[in-house]
Amino acid sequence: MSRIGKLPINVPAGVTITVSKENVVTVKGPLGELKQQLHPDIQVNQENDTLLVTRPNDEKQIRAMHGLYRSLVNNMVIGVSTGFTIKQEVVGVGYKAEAVGQELTMSLGFSHEILFEIPAEVKVEAKTEKRANPIITLTSNDKQLIGQVAAKIRSLRKPEPYKGKGIKFVNEVLRKKAGKSASAK
Repeated sequence: MSRIGKLPINVPAGVTITVSKENVVTVKGPLGELKQQLHPDIQVNQENDTLLVTRPNDEKQIRAMHGLYRSLVNNMVIGVSTGFTIKQEVVGVGYKAEAVGQELTMSLGFSHEILFEIPAEVKVEAKTEKRANPIITLTSNDKQLIGQVAAKIRSLRKPEPYKGKGIKFVNEVLRKKAGKSASAK
């Protein structure tokens, strides 16, 4: 069996889970509601405060989906109970980030400012303190969506390998290259 798929999912207090006849799992909690369509062969069984994701047979495709859907449902439960947060750092002289509503305005060394529209499900906050790099904080209950938005923001100016200028995740370790060395005469 799948090592991930057979693990039970703990459901915290305040979170309700319903499975429809069309195999759509709906998770409701204090931070919102999420839905996920499951494959018809994957079943979700609820016993008290735990969920078990089961599969009918050991076909290769069914085995592959078993762990996937367990992880998706687990991320939904975590999302509606505690939520997800991603922090990104804007590194570079003159690089700026400002959030106004759902619009992120960034100055990343190009000839123009970049306006990035954030989806309504994701909350964005940009902080700039003196003598520190601007920090962009994204919060949401949908792990997949917040990861996609963070990856898109990072792709606007990836960290370059010589000085590390660009947009990076806060705890990301960058491998820097050595520049040109002075020639010996």
